[in-house]
Amino acid sequence: MRFRMHGRCDPRGFGDLPGLFAMRFGGGRGWGGEWGDWGGEGFGGRHRGGGRRRVFDSGELRLVLLKLISDEPRHGYDLIRAIEEMTHGAYAPSPGVVYPTLTLLEDMGFIAETQSGGTRKAYAATAEGEAHLAEKKAEIEALFERIEGLGDDRRKAGGPPIKRAVGNLLAALWHRVTRDDVDDATIHEIAAILDEAAQKIERLK
Repeated sequence: MRFRMHGRCDPRGFGDLPGLFAMRFGGGRGWGGEWGDWGGEGFGGRHRGGGRRRVFDSGELRLVLLKLISDEPRHGYDLIRAIEEMTHGAYAPSPGVVYPTLTLLEDMGFIAETQSGGTRKAYAATAEGEAHLAEKKAEIEALFERIEGLGDDRRKAGGPPIKRAVGNLLAALWHRVTRDDVDDATIHEIAAILDEAAQKIERLK
Protein backbone atom coordinates (compact mmCIF):
# COMPACT_ATOMS: atom_id res chain seq x y z
CA MET A 1 0.00 0.00 0.00
CA ARG A 2 1.67 3.22 -1.11
CA PHE A 3 0.84 6.74 0.02
CA ARG A 4 1.28 9.50 -2.50
CA MET A 5 3.42 12.11 -0.80
CA HIS A 6 3.58 15.79 -1.62
CA GLY A 7 6.37 18.24 -0.92
CA ARG A 8 9.64 17.55 0.86
CA CYS A 9 10.62 14.26 2.43
CA ASP A 10 11.64 14.20 6.08
CA PRO A 11 14.68 12.20 7.24
CA ARG A 12 12.53 9.10 7.68
CA GLY A 13 11.22 9.36 4.11
CA PHE A 14 7.58 9.94 5.00
CA GLY A 15 7.21 13.11 2.95
CA ASP A 16 4.84 15.89 3.81
CA LEU A 17 2.27 13.88 5.78
CA PRO A 18 0.72 17.03 7.28
CA GLY A 19 -0.12 18.03 3.72
CA LEU A 20 -2.46 15.07 3.49
CA PHE A 21 -4.57 16.52 6.28
CA ALA A 22 -4.47 20.02 4.84
CA MET A 23 -5.92 18.75 1.58
CA ARG A 24 -9.21 17.91 3.35
CA PHE A 25 -9.71 14.79 1.25
CA GLY A 26 -10.62 16.24 -2.08
CA GLY A 27 -9.71 19.90 -2.00
CA GLY A 28 -7.58 19.40 -5.08
CA ARG A 29 -5.87 16.89 -7.29
CA GLY A 30 -4.04 13.88 -5.90
CA TRP A 31 -4.90 12.30 -2.55
CA GLY A 32 -8.59 12.50 -1.83
CA GLY A 33 -9.73 13.12 -5.39
CA GLU A 34 -10.85 9.52 -5.63
CA TRP A 35 -13.09 9.95 -2.58
CA GLY A 36 -15.43 12.50 -4.13
CA ASP A 37 -15.50 16.27 -3.79
CA TRP A 38 -16.01 17.81 -0.39
CA GLY A 39 -15.82 21.61 -0.63
CA GLY A 40 -17.92 24.48 -1.96
CA GLU A 41 -21.44 25.77 -1.53
CA GLY A 42 -24.80 25.04 -3.05
CA PHE A 43 -27.87 27.24 -3.07
CA GLY A 44 -28.74 27.89 0.55
CA GLY A 45 -26.58 25.18 1.99
CA ARG A 46 -23.37 23.17 2.06
CA HIS A 47 -22.48 21.62 -1.25
CA ARG A 48 -19.29 19.63 -1.07
CA GLY A 49 -18.41 19.90 -4.73
CA GLY A 50 -15.41 21.10 -6.64
CA GLY A 51 -16.29 24.80 -6.49
CA ARG A 52 -19.27 27.05 -5.95
CA ARG A 53 -22.38 26.23 -7.91
CA ARG A 54 -26.10 26.57 -7.52
CA VAL A 55 -27.99 23.39 -6.64
CA PHE A 56 -31.57 24.73 -6.57
CA ASP A 57 -33.28 27.99 -7.21
CA SER A 58 -35.81 29.06 -4.60
CA GLY A 59 -38.78 27.61 -6.50
CA GLU A 60 -37.10 24.23 -6.83
CA LEU A 61 -36.27 24.09 -3.14
CA ARG A 62 -39.91 24.81 -2.31
CA LEU A 63 -40.96 21.83 -4.42
CA VAL A 64 -38.38 19.54 -2.83
CA LEU A 65 -39.43 20.47 0.70
CA LEU A 66 -43.12 20.21 -0.15
CA LYS A 67 -42.65 16.73 -1.65
CA LEU A 68 -40.73 15.51 1.41
CA ILE A 69 -43.42 16.90 3.71
CA SER A 70 -46.08 15.24 1.57
CA ASP A 71 -44.36 11.88 2.05
CA GLU A 72 -44.58 12.29 5.84
CA PRO A 73 -44.93 15.17 8.33
CA ARG A 74 -41.54 16.70 9.03
CA HIS A 75 -39.90 19.59 10.82
CA GLY A 76 -37.02 21.67 9.51
CA TYR A 77 -34.21 19.53 10.84
CA ASP A 78 -35.83 16.39 9.38
CA LEU A 79 -35.87 18.04 5.96
CA ILE A 80 -32.22 19.08 6.13
CA ARG A 81 -31.22 15.59 7.22
CA ALA A 82 -33.39 13.91 4.56
CA ILE A 83 -31.75 15.86 1.73
CA GLU A 84 -28.28 15.25 3.15
CA GLU A 85 -28.99 11.51 3.34
CA MET A 86 -30.37 11.45 -0.21
CA THR A 87 -27.14 13.00 -1.49
CA HIS A 88 -24.95 10.76 0.71
CA GLY A 89 -23.74 13.85 2.53
CA ALA A 90 -22.82 15.82 -0.61
CA TYR A 91 -25.36 18.61 0.00
CA ALA A 92 -27.47 19.91 2.85
CA PRO A 93 -29.63 23.06 2.71
CA SER A 94 -28.92 25.53 5.48
CA PRO A 95 -31.44 26.32 8.24
CA GLY A 96 -31.26 29.93 7.07
CA VAL A 97 -32.98 29.03 3.81
CA VAL A 98 -35.10 26.03 4.90
CA TYR A 99 -37.08 27.74 7.66
CA PRO A 100 -38.02 30.85 5.63
CA THR A 101 -39.07 28.52 2.80
CA LEU A 102 -41.31 26.58 5.19
CA THR A 103 -42.88 29.87 6.30
CA LEU A 104 -43.50 30.75 2.66
CA LEU A 105 -45.06 27.35 1.94
CA GLU A 106 -47.32 27.83 4.95
CA ASP A 107 -48.32 31.31 3.76
CA MET A 108 -49.11 29.84 0.33
CA GLY A 109 -51.44 27.32 1.99
CA PHE A 110 -49.40 24.31 0.84
CA ILE A 111 -48.40 23.09 4.31
CA ALA A 112 -49.83 23.44 7.80
CA GLU A 113 -48.47 22.87 11.27
CA THR A 114 -49.34 19.50 12.74
CA GLN A 115 -49.02 17.78 16.10
CA SER A 116 -45.58 16.16 16.24
CA GLY A 117 -45.40 15.11 19.87
CA GLY A 118 -42.14 17.01 20.30
CA THR A 119 -40.83 20.51 20.83
CA ARG A 120 -40.11 21.17 17.15
CA LYS A 121 -42.77 22.52 14.80
CA ALA A 122 -43.69 19.84 12.25
CA TYR A 123 -45.60 20.36 9.01
CA ALA A 124 -47.93 18.26 6.88
CA ALA A 125 -49.04 18.91 3.30
CA THR A 126 -52.51 20.38 2.78
CA ALA A 127 -54.94 19.48 0.01
CA GLU A 128 -53.73 22.56 -1.89
CA GLY A 129 -50.15 21.39 -1.46
CA GLU A 130 -50.95 17.92 -2.76
CA ALA A 131 -52.70 19.43 -5.79
CA HIS A 132 -49.66 21.61 -6.50
CA LEU A 133 -47.41 18.57 -6.33
CA ALA A 134 -49.64 16.74 -8.82
CA GLU A 135 -49.35 19.66 -11.24
CA LYS A 136 -45.57 19.67 -10.92
CA LYS A 137 -45.06 15.90 -10.97
CA ALA A 138 -42.63 15.76 -13.92
CA GLU A 139 -40.54 18.66 -12.57
CA ILE A 140 -40.38 17.07 -9.13
CA GLU A 141 -39.24 13.72 -10.52
CA ALA A 142 -36.42 15.48 -12.38
CA LEU A 143 -35.45 17.39 -9.24
CA PHE A 144 -35.21 14.27 -7.12
CA GLU A 145 -33.19 12.53 -9.81
CA ARG A 146 -30.77 15.46 -9.70
CA ILE A 147 -30.60 15.31 -5.88
CA GLU A 148 -29.70 11.63 -5.90
CA GLY A 149 -27.13 12.26 -8.63
CA LEU A 150 -25.31 14.77 -6.42
CA GLY A 151 -24.13 11.97 -4.17
CA ASP A 152 -23.28 9.36 -6.81
CA ASP A 153 -19.53 9.93 -6.73
CA ARG A 154 -19.49 9.99 -2.95
CA ARG A 155 -21.58 6.81 -2.73
CA LYS A 156 -19.30 5.00 -5.21
CA ALA A 157 -16.26 6.10 -3.21
CA GLY A 158 -17.72 4.73 0.01
CA GLY A 159 -19.10 7.97 1.38
CA PRO A 160 -18.69 9.23 4.94
CA PRO A 161 -17.77 5.83 6.50
CA ILE A 162 -14.74 5.48 4.21
CA LYS A 163 -13.75 9.12 4.67
CA ARG A 164 -13.89 8.69 8.44
CA ALA A 165 -11.90 5.45 8.37
CA VAL A 166 -9.21 6.87 6.08
CA GLY A 167 -8.97 9.95 8.29
CA ASN A 168 -8.50 7.77 11.36
CA LEU A 169 -5.82 5.75 9.57
CA LEU A 170 -3.86 8.81 8.50
CA ALA A 171 -4.11 10.37 11.95
CA ALA A 172 -2.86 7.19 13.63
CA LEU A 173 -0.07 6.84 11.08
CA TRP A 174 1.04 10.44 11.46
CA HIS A 175 1.06 10.37 15.27
CA ARG A 176 2.99 7.10 15.41
CA VAL A 177 5.66 7.57 12.77
CA THR A 178 6.60 11.07 13.95
CA ARG A 179 7.35 10.04 17.52
CA ASP A 180 10.96 10.40 18.59
CA ASP A 181 11.18 6.78 19.71
CA VAL A 182 10.13 5.25 16.36
CA ASP A 183 12.66 2.72 15.06
CA ASP A 184 13.08 0.57 11.96
CA ALA A 185 11.32 -2.40 13.57
CA THR A 186 8.25 -0.29 14.30
CA ILE A 187 8.24 1.10 10.78
CA HIS A 188 8.36 -2.38 9.28
CA GLU A 189 5.55 -3.51 11.60
CA ILE A 190 3.37 -0.58 10.54
CA ALA A 191 4.10 -1.31 6.88
CA ALA A 192 3.14 -4.96 7.40
CA ILE A 193 -0.19 -3.91 8.98
CA LEU A 194 -0.93 -1.59 6.07
CA ASP A 195 0.00 -4.25 3.51
CA GLU A 196 -2.23 -6.79 5.25
CA ALA A 197 -5.16 -4.35 5.28
CA ALA A 198 -4.66 -3.64 1.57
CA GLN A 199 -4.63 -7.35 0.76
CA LYS A 200 -7.81 -7.97 2.75
CA ILE A 201 -9.58 -5.15 0.92
CA GLU A 202 -8.47 -6.49 -2.46
CA ARG A 203 -9.81 -9.94 -1.58
CA LEU A 204 -13.28 -8.63 -0.71
CA LYS A 205 -16.01 -9.76 -3.10
